[in-house]
Amino acid sequence: MTKVEGYDVRKVMAVLPHRYPMLLVDRVEELVMNERIVAVKAVTMNEGFFQGHFPGRPIMPGVMIVEALAQAAGVLAMESLGLAGSGKLVYFMSIDNAKFRAPVEPGCLLHLNVEFTKQSKRACRFAGKAMLGDIVAAEAEFMAMIADPPQ
Repeated sequence: MTKVEGYDVRKVMAVLPHRYPMLLVDRVEELVMNERIVAVKAVTMNEGFFQGHFPGRPIMPGVMIVEALAQAAGVLAMESLGLAGSGKLVYFMSIDNAKFRAPVEPGCLLHLNVEFTKQSKRACRFAGKAMLGDIVAAEAEFMAMIADPPQ
């Protein structure tokens, strides 16, 4: 079991092509190659989606929470498959059994717990939970494909 430590936002940006405002992983707390990742999104009032979702009662959209889980999964896949820095991209293929359990508000630290459920060189399946402390905010199963960027 190989663990990776000291994984800050600069290292995340070296692996993922996402940039503000779409970069939703701020750091990686634990990465066990070919198994799981625990990443963190610090949710702040400065997020662009809070302007309209919802005025006077800001709540992170569920689709953005699932995207944060997918980005954490992308880091796990790229590192585990030895593709970090290769220029390859991780594309969503499917999202299943998504459930939203608790609102995510500005000031929250959202822990993104994702594990492989199936893995190959071209496609991977994951199960993810977005946690607010001990509370499950959202969960989903999803599949992603690893491919070259479009020409």
